[in-house]
Amino acid sequence: MNLSRRTLLKAGLASLAVPAVAACNNGAAARGDGEIIYWLWDSAQLPMYTECAQVFQEQNPQYKVKIEQYGWSDYWSKLVTGFISGTAPDVFTGHSSKYPLFAAKGQVLPIDDFVKRDNVDLGSYQKGLADRWIGDDGKRYGLPKDWDTEVYFYNSAFTEAAGISTEQLNSMTWNPKDGGTFEQIVRRLTVDAKGRRGDQPGFDPNNVKVYGLGYGDAGGGDGQTSWSWYAAINGWKYSEGEPWGTKFFYGDPKFTETIAWWRSLITKGYMPTYAQAKSGIDVTTAFGAGKYAITPNGSWMLGTYAGLKQVKTKLARLPIGPVGKRMSMMNGLADTIWAGTERRDASWAWVKFLGSKTAQDIVAKAGVVFPAVADSMPAAKAAFAKAGWDVTPFLEPVEAGDVFPYPANPNAADVTAVMTPAMEAVMSFEAEPASLAKANDEVNQILSVNS
Repeated sequence: MNLSRRTLLKAGLASLAVPAVAACNNGAAARGDGEIIYWLWDSAQLPMYTECAQVFQEQNPQYKVKIEQYGWSDYWSKLVTGFISGTAPDVFTGHSSKYPLFAAKGQVLPIDDFVKRDNVDLGSYQKGLADRWIGDDGKRYGLPKDWDTEVYFYNSAFTEAAGISTEQLNSMTWNPKDGGTFEQIVRRLTVDAKGRRGDQPGFDPNNVKVYGLGYGDAGGGDGQTSWSWYAAINGWKYSEGEPWGTKFFYGDPKFTETIAWWRSLITKGYMPTYAQAKSGIDVTTAFGAGKYAITPNGSWMLGTYAGLKQVKTKLARLPIGPVGKRMSMMNGLADTIWAGTERRDASWAWVKFLGSKTAQDIVAKAGVVFPAVADSMPAAKAAFAKAGWDVTPFLEPVEAGDVFPYPANPNAADVTAVMTPAMEAVMSFEAEPASLAKANDEVNQILSVNS
C-alpha cells in the first residue's frame, strides 16, 4: 500500500463518530441471517478458502459463505469505506499492522466470550501467534490463520558459476562494519557489463549487469523484506513495548549504522540504486530476468518464485549477526469479525472453523502459506517439498525462538507517513542516515500526542 492510501485510511477511520454496530444500514443487513460475507486480498489463497467454505457449509448447512477478493492496493480503502457506510464484510482477513487502529475505533469485535464459551484451544497455534491478536486493552480480536518469516531466494546458476557452495550460503555472517561473509558473497555474485565480478580488478560499479543483492523498497518503518533482520541481529529493536510501540528507536546508532551499511552496497555497485529498484519492475520480476542473484523475501512469495521457471531458485538462511544468532521477523494474519455485523453467531462459526485443524489442513495442503495450527505444518512441509522447496530456512528461526514481531500500534499509519519518505530520502542519497534521528523524534511526538 502506498503512502497516500495509508494516509487516507487513517483519515477515513478518524472520521468515524459512532461505533460501527450503531451504524449498520440496510446495505449490510439486507443479507440473509445465515449469509456471511468474507474478504481476503491474496488471489493465490482464494482457491483454498473456497474449499474451506465448501466444507464449512457441508458441516453447517444453516450458513452460506460468500467470498470476495480484492488486491492489496484496494482492500484497506474499501474496508474503511465499508466501516463508514455500514457495509463492511462480516469477517475479513486482518493484518497485525492494521487491527490496532481498527480496534481503537471500535470496528473489530472482541471474541473473548466466544473463545471461552467454545473452549477454543489457543495452544494449538504456533507459539506467539494467538497473542499477537490481543490488543492493548487486553481483549482478543482474531484467530490466527497463517504465519511468515523471511529468507534469501537465490539463483543457484549464479552461485554455482561464482563457486559459492550451499554450505557457504547457509552459514553467512554479517556485521555493520564490513558486511561479513554475507557482503563477500554479494560482492562475488555482482557482475559488471564486461563480465568482471565485484571482487575482481577493474570491476565497474557504474555499469552492472547482475547485482548481487536486489530489493524492492526502502522499507518504510518496518523493513520487513529489506533491512529488518540486519537491524535485529545488530541488537536493535523497533520500540519500547514491542509489538505495541510506545517509544520508537529509529534514531538509535545501531539502526543508523545498519542502514548506512545497507545503503553502502549501492555505492559499491552491489545493489541497484533506489531509482532502479523502483523503476517499475518488481523485485521478483527482476530476479526472474537475471538482474539479481539474491533477493530477500517472505514465505508468502514461494508461489511467485516457483512461477519463475527460467530460474532455478533455492533458499538460503539469513546471516548470523553481532548478537550471535540469526533472526527473522515473524508475522501472521488472522480472521477478524467486523463489530457492526448483525450475524455475530454465524461470523464466529466461520472464524472458529477457519482457525480449526480441519480448515488449517486445507490451507497446509495447498502449499501457499504456512498454517497457524502447529499440527498442520507436516502437511504444509510435504506440499512445499512436492513443489521443490526445502522450506527449512523459514522454519528454523521459529523453532529456535529467534523471531521478532512485526511492529504494531494504533498509530502505524502515522509512523509510516513519517518513516517512508525518510527512508526513501536516505536510500536516494537525498539525506544521510543520521537524519533518521529527526524522523524518530517526529514519530515519538505523534505517539505522545495520541497517547
